Amino acid sequence: MSAQTAEEHELAQLLVESLNLEGVDPGQIDPEAPLFNTGLGLDSIDALELALAIGKTYGVQLRSDNDDNQRIFASLRALSTHVQAARTP
Repeated sequence: MSAQTAEEHELAQLLVESLNLEGVDPGQIDPEAPLFNTGLGLDSIDALELALAIGKTYGVQLRSDNDDNQRIFASLRALSTHVQAARTP
């Protein structure tokens, strides 16, 4: 498992809290592991809830019709990179 950056850890905490992932330690989420299917096992409803939480917390709008969503939501690291690049100060 790769080490999380501070930004990835903050996003992992938001992910665990907003999705009520009981028994998941944010610090133990592999930043390069898939978020969906074989990884954390998230589904499309989780993606919508996470997108809303990211919008509220970071001011970054993640739209369901974005062609890049598969890449953006591929892993905690990919999501964090996207959020940091699109974040409003």
